[in-house]
Amino acid sequence: MKQKHLEQDNVQGALFKRVSSAFFYGLTSFMITVINKTVLTYFNFPSFQILGLGQMLATVIVLYIGKKLKIVQFPDLELGTFWKIWPLPLIYIGNMIFGLGGTKELSLPMFTALRRFSILLTMIAEFYILGIKPTFSVQFSVYTMIFGALVAASNDLAFNLHGYIFVLLNNVFTAANGVYMKKKLDAKDLGKSGLLYYNSLFMLFPGIIFAYTSGDLHSGYYYEKWLDVGFLSCFILSCFMGFILSYSVVLCTYYNSALTTTIIGCLKNICVTYVGMIAWGDYMFSWMNFHGLNISVLGSLIYTYVTFRRKETVPYKPLNDNPRMDVV
Repeated sequence: MKQKHLEQDNVQGALFKRVSSAFFYGLTSFMITVINKTVLTYFNFPSFQILGLGQMLATVIVLYIGKKLKIVQFPDLELGTFWKIWPLPLIYIGNMIFGLGGTKELSLPMFTALRRFSILLTMIAEFYILGIKPTFSVQFSVYTMIFGALVAASNDLAFNLHGYIFVLLNNVFTAANGVYMKKKLDAKDLGKSGLLYYNSLFMLFPGIIFAYTSGDLHSGYYYEKWLDVGFLSCFILSCFMGFILSYSVVLCTYYNSALTTTIIGCLKNICVTYVGMIAWGDYMFSWMNFHGLNISVLGSLIYTYVTFRRKETVPYKPLNDNPRMDVV
């Protein structure tokens, strides 16, 4: 009897970690989407690459200080560190840059609709790379979301080719990031904080070179509102929210799965979708587009119910019960 109670407590504790980490990621993802959209559209900041560099730099600074203060722990830089996390640095910067580019070019309702394709890609990648086969109910909910996204995209009155390309590339990098992040976390070589720190560190200098050669660094440098208190506050907040988002992604993937993390990221877009229709003024309404968005939202709700209400046949056992960032 005592053993049975212990198993039930373990299951309940594991469920709490899964739900709380997913909620934390969803809230953080919603907040940074709104803040990024404010910086790039409301303040018309021309350089989304500089915003991405700021987020990477903030991650490096916060984790470096945290390690010096012994708040977090991760291995020191070695010759083989880069290859331990490859190809995550390349996936990380691609996911960040194209995500910010899509946020700038598209209205939030269409951005969120097109982001649903990352769920299908993640599901396929999990099957072929991690050997995880989704249930029928999961597949049904994913296909519902994709169908809704296609309906919405079929009547996009503010079609932007560059924005569509950015979002589709963002979807590819998001799927790859979720799957490979789960794989690297399972290996436990660097831990959650180590993956975040070295992902940002290794891609910071190449990101600066790319921003310089593309002219994005120049346009951002001569932006006229650098001394505006409102803009500067949003820009700095976006940079540090980038670090918090990265941590929440790792935490959610650690306690759940890559597909769940991707779905939660799209589920928060329920709020983003409807807020985006009335804010920033770049959404063009049509009934077909609106119905497509609602179908996609319905699919997100179905998946959430299926994922967190399904009966656990085996007690969930996380990789490590340590809730801190310094799992090594």
